[in-house]
Amino acid sequence: MIAEETLVKDLKAKKTQSSAFEVLVSTYKVRLYWHIRRIVLNHDDADDVLQNTFIKVFRNIDGFKGDSKLFSWMYRIATNEALTFLKQKSNKIGMDDADLQDRLVANLQSDVYFEGDEIQMKLQKAIATLPEKQKLVFNMKYFEELKYDQISEILETSVGGLKASYHLAVKKIESYLKED
Repeated sequence: MIAEETLVKDLKAKKTQSSAFEVLVSTYKVRLYWHIRRIVLNHDDADDVLQNTFIKVFRNIDGFKGDSKLFSWMYRIATNEALTFLKQKSNKIGMDDADLQDRLVANLQSDVYFEGDEIQMKLQKAIATLPEKQKLVFNMKYFEELKYDQISEILETSVGGLKASYHLAVKKIESYLKED
């Protein structure tokens, strides 16, 4: 795999930008897709948000200062794009965020790209009940197995706050799963 510093340098140079962008997309598309998918829950929506994410990365690469890892910067863009997408979707159909989440989870059962069983469906329903930050932290820690310092860089928040959010999320999910 190409070193991140080299990739960023190549992305910023006009001569190597196109080939470097292909490397960037092939390196990160699957991880970013699943990160986005866990937020928007729908395959087609995740594809759209992923495409918007890469467009934004391409257009703003010159503004990338290297204060964080490229990976973290792109995850932050993907997270913001996904959350903005959900906000726009809820506004467009006149639903509040909680009702939209319920609808998205309900639609998972008929989604041909969702391969989860009954337990996975119940977990998704439990996750949908969490506040936004807890949901993001839980998904990144549980599904993506990111370390707290990586999540801290992506969400621009303290490790201590993330640990508390994750702990609360786990407790709420456990409680939800025990209800039935």
